Amino acid sequence: MQRQSWRMTPKAGTIDNLKFTDEELNDPQPNEVQIEVRAIGFNFADIFAMFGLYGATPEGTFIPGLEFSGKVVKIGGEVKTHTIGQSVMGVTRFGGYTTHLNIDPRYVMPLPETWNFEEGAAYLVQVLTAYYGLIELGNIKEAQTVLIHSAAGGVGIWANRIAKRFNAYTIGCVGSPSKLEFLEKEGYDYGFVRGKNFREDLKHALNGRDLNIVMECIGGEVFMGSYLAMAPEGRMIVYGSARYAQPGDKPNYLKLFWQFYKRPMLDPQKMIEQNKSVMGFNLIYLYDNAKLLHEILGVLNKMDLGKPYVGHTFEFRQLKEAVKLFQTGNTAGKVVVKVSSGIST
Repeated sequence: MQRQSWRMTPKAGTIDNLKFTDEELNDPQPNEVQIEVRAIGFNFADIFAMFGLYGATPEGTFIPGLEFSGKVVKIGGEVKTHTIGQSVMGVTRFGGYTTHLNIDPRYVMPLPETWNFEEGAAYLVQVLTAYYGLIELGNIKEAQTVLIHSAAGGVGIWANRIAKRFNAYTIGCVGSPSKLEFLEKEGYDYGFVRGKNFREDLKHALNGRDLNIVMECIGGEVFMGSYLAMAPEGRMIVYGSARYAQPGDKPNYLKLFWQFYKRPMLDPQKMIEQNKSVMGFNLIYLYDNAKLLHEILGVLNKMDLGKPYVGHTFEFRQLKEAVKLFQTGNTAGKVVVKVSSGIST
């Protein structure tokens, strides 16, 4: 069949290489399902992949995108878990910026009946990151204090909702004062804007409390200031480095080199003396462990965390505009691209 995609051609390196294409898609293999995509969710890993800065970026031409929702339109002969016409949401290791895709059914889940397609594309990547960071790595306990960076973003929203299930005191840090009201609506106990006085602002936010867990995705001074503020047995979960995802069609390599050169360094001996830990997490780990991924989703369903918050929606033909907005960081909630059935540009 014919499908339409946004493809990096000839390779990663600049967003100018993201081209709209018409291409053939084969029927699904016996152990695959074919999805008619109805919505695409954006993640920072998309930007890093398009820049060629993501370790898992494919060589040569590829279709970006890690998260989607849609309908099952074809089923391979060995598939027993899905039905044609079923509304679903899913994750893929690239390939999401398209109208149709073939995929292993283990990475496709039923869309909750009360959710629309945009909400379905705003859930899996970020809720799984928040859960694994806070519970599996952070080992969150009742009434602890949690600092959440990019607190108005997708991971931040889910991290706050999960932490509140443990009656945690949640502190949200954002890049713009315009997002503070949103933090209040989401139930954060305290919100502040990261700036030149980050360490003092964090000290004020803590107000004498021990800082037990940090969900960190910025890097640089934010990383180091948060680490130093942690109490003994504090745990920092690093799941991104947003400071490298600057606006523009291609990376400023001189700036990136300087940021990399000046990146924070930790002394393992001091970590022992201070009894603190830093743990890194990449969602590809769960993609490669599908059984664990489904176990976690089962727990999340029982937690009943509410619907995803979709802050910005674009049409498929506006996908590049969505990318440029997403790069600025001036967004709250999930950025989603809607895909109409039989779309043409």
